[in-house]
Amino acid sequence: MGRKVCYIQVGPDDLSRSRFAISQLWELTAAIRLLAGPPFPTPIRPWLARARERFQALRREADLDVVLALHAPGWGADFTSPVPTGLAGTIGDLLGQVRAAPPEAVRRDVAEALSRKRASDRVRTILTGDGAAGYVADVLAAAWQALLEPEWPVLRAILERDVVYRAGQLTAFGWATALDGLHPRLSWRDGQIELLDQEAEAEVSLAGRGLLFVPSVFLWPRLASRYDPPWPPAVMYPARGVAALWENPEPATGDSGLTRLIGPARAAILIALDGPASTTQLAAMLGQTIGAVGDHLAVLRAAGLTVRARSGRSVLYRRTAVGDALAAAAAGQDRRG
Repeated sequence: MGRKVCYIQVGPDDLSRSRFAISQLWELTAAIRLLAGPPFPTPIRPWLARARERFQALRREADLDVVLALHAPGWGADFTSPVPTGLAGTIGDLLGQVRAAPPEAVRRDVAEALSRKRASDRVRTILTGDGAAGYVADVLAAAWQALLEPEWPVLRAILERDVVYRAGQLTAFGWATALDGLHPRLSWRDGQIELLDQEAEAEVSLAGRGLLFVPSVFLWPRLASRYDPPWPPAVMYPARGVAALWENPEPATGDSGLTRLIGPARAAILIALDGPASTTQLAAMLGQTIGAVGDHLAVLRAAGLTVRARSGRSVLYRRTAVGDALAAAAAGQDRRG
């Protein structure tokens, strides 16, 4: 059987209107699906193990079965996970979009979900009622508070860092390189985007709407997409650097040479700078205060181990060649034990 491909037709207006975005609700629904499913090899298994007890407690208190009924293998109801058109957007804004979802779109999603997955009579009654969107939004609000809100600064740091990297690839090398690096199933060929291994062969026109690229911590190793109005066309892909963060590696602690040379806090920052990052992102990733990270970055920069450059409204730091060499040596020492 041949590989089915979705061909996304991209015009000049689409190129100029395409952008990266972050969605708290996309992350939440993806996390719920992972926690409800059987264990499988994934870079975020340490997080899943930590969150499973909270998930079980939440399941006793909130009607998660209603949300889970809206997500079948390889498919999910679009109205449960709106995506803002940029990096800004609060969880309150997104929950408001769920509550205000067009009734016809909700009915269409519910009908598709119930055709793909069995649900109890109680759940079917809730989802086919007039208040389905509001009910789902209330459950998602409770799930957000229990599962992701405490860790959102760290999650957002991962996602923003990925966006900075991808945007840099796009600016420096163009669409072909940027898209080929997003996911093995995604590529740019002959002026169009190709998505491999789809349910059916298809052609999609963005019609000047542009395309949102949405990184996800919880999607690995999958790729997801949607194109049907009223939602903006979007492709969701696995963010970079997820495994390293959730496994909390400590390659430069204890008695390592790098730690003895520059101290544990600065060593952790230098190791974490395997890609450009802001002071805020580093603070969230490493559990240090913004002020402390800023002070350490100043010392590392004065020592010639890091440099900084402005990217939009952010100041991003990265390692110099000397910093790369020290980080690589520390990693090699750690592997040797």
